[in-house]
Amino acid sequence: MIFDYSKFKGKIRELEMTQNEFAKKIGISEQTLNLRFKNLRPFTQTEIFKTMKIFNEPLENAKIYFFTEKVTKIVTKN
Repeated sequence: MIFDYSKFKGKIRELEMTQNEFAKKIGISEQTLNLRFKNLRPFTQTEIFKTMKIFNEPLENAKIYFFTEKVTKIVTKN
């Protein structure tokens, strides 16, 4: 399953943080965060929990940032 992290990245920008600053706040490197955003490594439960605290949102909203499936475009020929 491939997840879409665009809302997650937007929230980081909304909080006026760089991805590097955010990564440090949840205890990982920027490189590790990028692996997560590229769907090459999954986020841990601890990272999800820390993220929701930083976002100041209830844990129930985690699905918005972590579990939105990426929709692939299907190109049709006319």
